[in-house]
Amino acid sequence: MMVAPNAPLLFFDSGVGGLSILGPARAALPTAPIVYAADSAGFPYGTKSEAEIAARVPALLGRLVERYRPRLAVIACNTASTIALQHVRAALDIPVVGTVPAIKPAALLSKSRVFGVLGTDATVRQPYVDRLAAEHGADCTVLRHGSAALVQLAEAKLRGAPLDPLVARTALAGLLDQPGGDRMDMVVLACTHFPLVEAELAAAAPHPIGFVHGGEGIARRIQHLTQGQPWPAAPAPGVAVFTRLDEGVNALRPALSGYGLDHIEPL
Repeated sequence: MMVAPNAPLLFFDSGVGGLSILGPARAALPTAPIVYAADSAGFPYGTKSEAEIAARVPALLGRLVERYRPRLAVIACNTASTIALQHVRAALDIPVVGTVPAIKPAALLSKSRVFGVLGTDATVRQPYVDRLAAEHGADCTVLRHGSAALVQLAEAKLRGAPLDPLVARTALAGLLDQPGGDRMDMVVLACTHFPLVEAELAAAAPHPIGFVHGGEGIARRIQHLTQGQPWPAAPAPGVAVFTRLDEGVNALRPALSGYGLDHIEPL
């Protein structure tokens, strides 16, 4: 398939969490044109039903692909990926990369054989997580906890708002207070928002805990799928698209600019 050098990479999330996926991808492909789409009108996804997400995400991605003609789409959201990835792949005629919980690397790295999966409520209850845990962590105790408040903390951090350290402490306690939690030495950040508050989570931990997420692996996957394709000689300003523009989006402008997203548009 012939690809134009200015055909962008499309990143999609409910909010700003997908920036944790965009960052490593930009580092790997520094001149890649970028469109970052946030479903601010549908945010947050983690408290929505599977049926809502399975209907909403493919429809929005269809509109985005029609408008921006990307060479590849990344669902930079664990909740949307675990629920809607197959629906999106069936609807689009471009490669689609999903974001899945980094359970395999956590199982490989855990010395105590106890690790946690910290995500949204919608993600941690998915059968997909059961399958990953059974396949890669069969000899491990796998603890799970969903935290909607931690998603809001990440959004607040990128808006430059004051942060309540109790939010990170409470999210971690949801894992640590379970049987075996005192031996937990790794945590899978199974929501793309959560790497944005990794420092806050590490500060809240009562003992050293390692954190893993999928950003670097997705960057490698994008490189593989676009191997041999032409890219612009120099980076151009990226585009951030929101399904609802409000004051919260305006507050994100400095953070978005830090990821090379200098133009903001409504969908």
